[in-house]
Amino acid sequence: MARLPAVFFGHGSPMNALEDNPYTQAWARIGAELPRPRAILAISAHWYGEGTHVTAMERPPTIHDFGNFPPALHAFQYPAPGDPALAARVVELLAPLPVAADDSWGLDHGTWSVLAHVYPRADVPVVQLSLDENQPPAFHLALGAKLAALRDENVLVMASGNVVHNLDAFRGARPVADDWAGRFEQRVRELASAGDGIALTRYTLLGRDARLAVPTPEHYLPLLPILGTRHDGEPISFPTKGTLGGALSMLSVRVG
Repeated sequence: MARLPAVFFGHGSPMNALEDNPYTQAWARIGAELPRPRAILAISAHWYGEGTHVTAMERPPTIHDFGNFPPALHAFQYPAPGDPALAARVVELLAPLPVAADDSWGLDHGTWSVLAHVYPRADVPVVQLSLDENQPPAFHLALGAKLAALRDENVLVMASGNVVHNLDAFRGARPVADDWAGRFEQRVRELASAGDGIALTRYTLLGRDARLAVPTPEHYLPLLPILGTRHDGEPISFPTKGTLGGALSMLSVRVG
């Protein structure tokens, strides 16, 4: 069985779940081109809290973790089944790290707004893994290395966030990145292409651009476990790139 790639998606607005644009079209192409996985392990910027948790229910609910969007988005459902066996496998792979089997979360918009285009029929089981707010970036890179075995077990490891995510600086109709946003996205691309995950865990050392691009870590961190799944010599590619509103990167990163 061929090894599946791992993919970080720049998810942008939850409205992407309903929209047809160059980013959602690229996500759909990824789903069409990949071998069909038996299940998906998803890591989202929007499940960020204390400890490490994994959804373990048979039917994860669709979480609408936002406000002030159209009724159609609040009504949107992504009824993919869960996979308790995969959740148990994640617990096994991450041992001795304590991982709590969770039955209270579900699939948040960081996951379903992307998967609505990658697998629009919602017929591939999905398990979601949380980000631990108490752990440093290097922890999340190492987490990916432990999860890499799933890629050889016909599981798609995916994550979503935004490597540039500064909503205070966001200007919705602005099509061109502010200089700092464009520079930081480019620096992330250079370091990812070089396979330098360690440098990307030390993003706070990249100066003012990094401080503006990553004012809080939760949207940046999902990139790191995806890079952590990389095997020596595997290619890195960028299915999408570009910055919206001057301050929101839509960069996606594919490993393998």
